Amino acid sequence: MRSIRLSLILASLLFLQFKTRAQTVDPAIADKISRVENNILKPIQIEGDAPYSIQQDMKDNHIHGVSIAVIHNYKIEWAKGYGYADDSLKIPVTAQTLFQAASISKSLNAVGVLKLVQDKKLDLYADINNYLTTWKFPYDSLSKNKKISVANLLSHTAGLTVHGFGGYSATDTLPTLVQILNGTKPANSPAIRSMYAPGLKSEYSGGGITISQMIVMDITHESYDKYMYDNVLKPLGMTSSTYTQPPVNVKPALLAAGYRPDGKEIPGKFHTYPEQAAAGLWTNPTDLAKYIIETQLAYHGKSSKVLNQQMTQLRLTPYIDNEAALGTFVINRDSTKYFSHSGANEGFRCAYYGSFEDGNGVVVMVNSDNGNINNDIVNSVAKVYGFKGLNISVTRKVIKVDDAILQSYTGKYAISSKQVAIVAKQGSQLTIQMGNQRPLNVYPETKNKFFVKEFNAEAEFITDDKGQVTKVIFYENGHSNEALPVK
Repeated sequence: MRSIRLSLILASLLFLQFKTRAQTVDPAIADKISRVENNILKPIQIEGDAPYSIQQDMKDNHIHGVSIAVIHNYKIEWAKGYGYADDSLKIPVTAQTLFQAASISKSLNAVGVLKLVQDKKLDLYADINNYLTTWKFPYDSLSKNKKISVANLLSHTAGLTVHGFGGYSATDTLPTLVQILNGTKPANSPAIRSMYAPGLKSEYSGGGITISQMIVMDITHESYDKYMYDNVLKPLGMTSSTYTQPPVNVKPALLAAGYRPDGKEIPGKFHTYPEQAAAGLWTNPTDLAKYIIETQLAYHGKSSKVLNQQMTQLRLTPYIDNEAALGTFVINRDSTKYFSHSGANEGFRCAYYGSFEDGNGVVVMVNSDNGNINNDIVNSVAKVYGFKGLNISVTRKVIKVDDAILQSYTGKYAISSKQVAIVAKQGSQLTIQMGNQRPLNVYPETKNKFFVKEFNAEAEFITDDKGQVTKVIFYENGHSNEALPVK
């Protein structure tokens, strides 16, 4: 019976995929899709390189499935899936495939919490213990007699512990929310407590968002997933999405399996996250695009399916610093502002961007622990569509370096007593391996300075008057570390 049922599911999915592909696509849009797919932009592009395709990027990074939605002029211009939602069963990714949204869950959670504020059931700036009844936050001397507000929780300015959560495998016993908050077994994360006084700075805390989940439940006397579906997801048109953990009433074939960076499947296919507000949303780029568009319209007073203009503008206003708003982050590049969030659960990575003006945006979700392809795709979409500020790739020129010089750079270099970098040569290609990480190709920009393509990092070889390497300086994101040759 099980094999028959699986065959029916696969047949229906294949029919749906055929039906989707058979629909007429505007030639202009089809051309944009093709240009996005076949001109993927790495953070570092090498001048003269051949175009790079999304299929090649997936293959090189052992990524089984990718799903994309592009927003243009306040509309979903296209949404498309690539590869497999479940490689072992050969179930393809479609626009309907659900992925774990991980920390993007926090953005929709903020909409739900602010709906309670808008309905005057919650004071955004009052002590959270005024609303917590099932559990109380245990203030101590670290909070300096300052009270934590819901605004602090949503903007990561509450000074709380627990950055994120690892989830639970299919064989684990799930903890209650109170056990998670207190860090007691079977919870696999520490207790959520103060690190310092609230309101000093923004420091990311999934723990704080989990407290907001308890507040929603204590105020509404409903399960969190029911409240969020009825009051946020359904009104936004996100009817394929769910906060239920693990999902129920969802066809198994619609749930993407998660994979490790080497392409191996997560045992049990995915983890369960009872920390629903912080990491529990199952969704797809199409549904997230509906959230982005409604946010954009509400910001300009053109819609109010959940939040009105005033509350939406408040949600998109950084609370203490210039980036951390309520459930989202604000970035300003090339005189263009976006609200954005990324996510990382076991076996899943994702990111979204929505512009404040003009109604543009992009969502990318993958079923892999390797999320580098998300940035590559965003770069490509931004270049094709002219989305200012989102294409952060740069082009660099590679020079020819004599093989004897390359050979002189090979060897081991100690960054510290515990970290060693290995420089090796394969043919005319120099590689650098940091500790147990995979070796990365490095490319010469000058005779002694090399860069990697995957991210913003360089290596500079310093030599004496005899050409012997005395040290290597590694640069990454504005920081530098010196490494000495290991004799």
